[in-house]
Amino acid sequence: MNAIRLPAIHQPVQYTDVPIPIIGAGDVLIQLKAAALNHRDVFIQQGLYPGIKLPVILGSDGAGIIAEVGPGVDPAWKGQAVLINCAQNWGENPNFYGPDFHILGMPANGTFAEYVSVKATYIHRKPDHLSFEQAAAIPLAGVTAWRTLMTRAGLHSDGATTLERVLITGIGGGVALFALQFAVMSGADVWVTSGSADKLAKAQTLGAIGGVNYREADWAKQLLAQANTYQTNPGRKHPLRGYFDVIIDSAGGPGFARLVDVAAPGGRIAFYGGTTGNLADLVPANVFFKQLNILGSTMGNEHDFAAMLSFITEKQLVPVIDSVFSLAETAQAMQRMNDGHQFGKIVLAIDG
Repeated sequence: MNAIRLPAIHQPVQYTDVPIPIIGAGDVLIQLKAAALNHRDVFIQQGLYPGIKLPVILGSDGAGIIAEVGPGVDPAWKGQAVLINCAQNWGENPNFYGPDFHILGMPANGTFAEYVSVKATYIHRKPDHLSFEQAAAIPLAGVTAWRTLMTRAGLHSDGATTLERVLITGIGGGVALFALQFAVMSGADVWVTSGSADKLAKAQTLGAIGGVNYREADWAKQLLAQANTYQTNPGRKHPLRGYFDVIIDSAGGPGFARLVDVAAPGGRIAFYGGTTGNLADLVPANVFFKQLNILGSTMGNEHDFAAMLSFITEKQLVPVIDSVFSLAETAQAMQRMNDGHQFGKIVLAIDG
């Protein structure tokens, strides 16, 4: 079968022919129709990810059709359209993954291939309203956003009357966009930040009320001014206009202190990355006097994944796709990911 293999760090990926995986008890063999990129794939190539073991077939996200089932798997699965939960062996503690936790696509061979073998435990039926490309965009970014926003930050949602105000930083990447869609479809009032005016405008087409450019020195003041003047719908009055109950961040760095400034008393700041470095200029008193909750999050457990997929199906949510490449064009797709210009998921269409 054709696959994308990374032989070593700092080396180009190889479009090559490898054997079709052999499945065992409890496994299924999936003929992949689409896969999707994550920053994780680029970080592995660049040697910026912990526990790298190479060579490997990259790719955590995938959707396709079950071609074969191993002993112990219900034969009715054969021929079904599915997507894969790439967060595997979480463990018994729902609050933190155990020592056997791993993500598909390193160390185990991943989805940048015509076939992949996974345990049947980690397959889910593809939502009928989604194409294979759209379904493949979900797993890693979707479950990360869901756990960060819903499980860790605990977005309070009661539909059209929710009082929660949400801020999502760095809009444009897969996780941030899923968080935006989840929050909007839960009835929250959502604002965003970005370094791109074009991305801010696109976010508003997805339901964001407004946003600011974080490259401007006074972005936090601009954000509070926007939120303070926004007139919410009747029945959704917020007791502290201008401040945010939930903030979802992936940057960290010096800008994190400004997030503390715009957080509502008793608010929750949940972050799943630190692309701009360690937290700086954070005044402890600004955290404890406001009774803030600062929460770290990464990936998600099986319950998070099932709840996320149920929400997507119920709300008929369609993931945002930036671009689609062929499997043979994976190197170009990874370059686009590394350049950081994408708005939404970068997807590979697989013809196998």
